[in-house]
Amino acid sequence: MVICMQYILEMYLNYLAAIRGLSEHTREAYQRDVNQYLLFLQERAMTDLNQVQESDVVQYRAWLKNQHLSERSIARSISAIKGFHRYACDEGVVRHDPTMTLEAPKIGIHLPLVMSYDEVERLLAQPDESTVLGLRDKAMLETLYASGMRVSELITLRISHLHLKDGYVRCMGKGEKERIAPLGKAAVHYITQYLNGARDELIAARYTDYLFVNRFGKAMSRQACWKIIKKYLKQADLSQNISPHTLRHSFATHLLEHGADLRSLQMMLGHSDIATTQIYTHVSTRRLKDVYDQYHPRAKEGTVEN
Repeated sequence: MVICMQYILEMYLNYLAAIRGLSEHTREAYQRDVNQYLLFLQERAMTDLNQVQESDVVQYRAWLKNQHLSERSIARSISAIKGFHRYACDEGVVRHDPTMTLEAPKIGIHLPLVMSYDEVERLLAQPDESTVLGLRDKAMLETLYASGMRVSELITLRISHLHLKDGYVRCMGKGEKERIAPLGKAAVHYITQYLNGARDELIAARYTDYLFVNRFGKAMSRQACWKIIKKYLKQADLSQNISPHTLRHSFATHLLEHGADLRSLQMMLGHSDIATTQIYTHVSTRRLKDVYDQYHPRAKEGTVEN
């Protein structure tokens, strides 16, 4: 019996949500990658996954490369396809997995961009605390850097999640996993200032439990939050390559540089796999080498006399 490939994809996406607990954003990325792959197969008259051989997947990988995609994008797509075929085989929907012996593309370590301490201070100093929106923005920036939260986690924070006296907040991470995120004294101070009048002025007579709201008193959108942060990056004359997510990378790297251990950092970032956290050890090492090369008198070529 031939089972529609789109139906198998729907089963796979439900599995990713219910069993793997992947976020909607991640599932959408998987869906796009696998849908493009299925279209490639259908254009070659393949309507049954049992027809697919490893050579077909290799051809698809070559096709992706011809689309001038980055190695990282190709690796992500092949990973999604391997997961799709493995699921179909494990569920008994198909007889074999054509990707079982297919090696994933090798990609180098991509080190995230990290801001220096001075750059972080310049960014945090930009909002005008004398205005309602400026105080809100100041509280948002301080919270991001103090906690290492993602923007998507920041905008879903609720007042009921705050534990300001104890210096932490409960946030919902990827896969709907809840964790405790720390808040330093500065973040607690500015959140408190924001709650003491500015937020009430924004929501007016309306009610919402969301902590950070827009000028209309509604929950902040991810796009609006990114736009606000980008505005302050430009205002601080910082590199346009810096993104709002860079504050999370900076939080992690700065903690490691001051002696934090990987396990604690893993918990604070909400990583399910410590291998994901280990990327920051590479970043920290790279930054130390940059400092050494810049300041050590014997680091540069041509310093050794014969």
